[in-house]
Amino acid sequence: MKYSLLDVAQVAADETPAEALHGAVPLAQAAERSGYQRVWYAEHHNMPQIASAATSVVIAHVAAHTERIRLGAGGVMLPNHVPLVIAEQFGTLAALHPGRIDLGLGRAPGTDQNTARALRLTAASADAFPQDVLELQGFLNGRSSIPGVRAIPGDGSNVPLYILGSSLFGAQLAATLGLPYAFASHFAPAALDAATQTYRSEYRPSERHPEPYLIVAANLIAAASQEEAQEQHRAALRSRARMMLRGGADLTDSELDRALDSPAGRQIRGMMTHTAVGEPSQVHAHLAELAERTGADELMLAPAAPDRQARLRAVELVSAPTPLRAV
Repeated sequence: MKYSLLDVAQVAADETPAEALHGAVPLAQAAERSGYQRVWYAEHHNMPQIASAATSVVIAHVAAHTERIRLGAGGVMLPNHVPLVIAEQFGTLAALHPGRIDLGLGRAPGTDQNTARALRLTAASADAFPQDVLELQGFLNGRSSIPGVRAIPGDGSNVPLYILGSSLFGAQLAATLGLPYAFASHFAPAALDAATQTYRSEYRPSERHPEPYLIVAANLIAAASQEEAQEQHRAALRSRARMMLRGGADLTDSELDRALDSPAGRQIRGMMTHTAVGEPSQVHAHLAELAERTGADELMLAPAAPDRQARLRAVELVSAPTPLRAV
């Protein structure tokens, strides 16, 4: 089993986005030392708690401060961009850091409706996602579908593509295109079983991927003791409640705990269903069970503790069970 890391350069209440972005480097370095396969950065917009909106820029910064771990987007929300520009950006990254760059692609805008308008998105933007994936793939593999147009850099770079999803749509698209698939069960667990089953049963072998390759995401909260890990878990739930519940920012910890027992709060708890909490041995056991249940080839871990040092320590405590190697 291979472990990887999902990071959003989380911005704490008492810090700036610049501090969060600089904090992404030691987390990636810890993942590299701990034998993780890759680190991905997620594209979100207009969210004060997340600083990873410009994924390609974050990847370039972290790549300059690491040596061998793969880095990528988990993912680029392709409806927000034109395929040629993404091919050029990730082609540039691949030219600067050969053999280390991934490109995960998502269909959701990664934001709210007002921000979607600021991004010039329309109701039809997401509908073009399958065609945009194929166009982007053509730019990267040197088979552009637009006569006379090549991605420079990017043409022929064959940057590996991954389809991201939290529903059956992404599973079906990844299966149809013969691409690896990553399911976002760290925040949307409901369709995990159906999506993974659909992906494997409908998979069509491709030239680069004769077999399906499944990545399953889970939250990670690890500490030296079970008690400390449980406290971090409570803090993570409160942090999400503050962000997602109306008026949550003004509630005390005890009020948040009561709110988490309400219908809306139970929905927030449900989002964190797949969270490995505990000492390292307990975390490994939880992750092994998740991998066995889903048939995952790789687990993508999202450190969930609100405190950056706790997230860093979790990655250091939970080393990957197999040595890092290229995939």
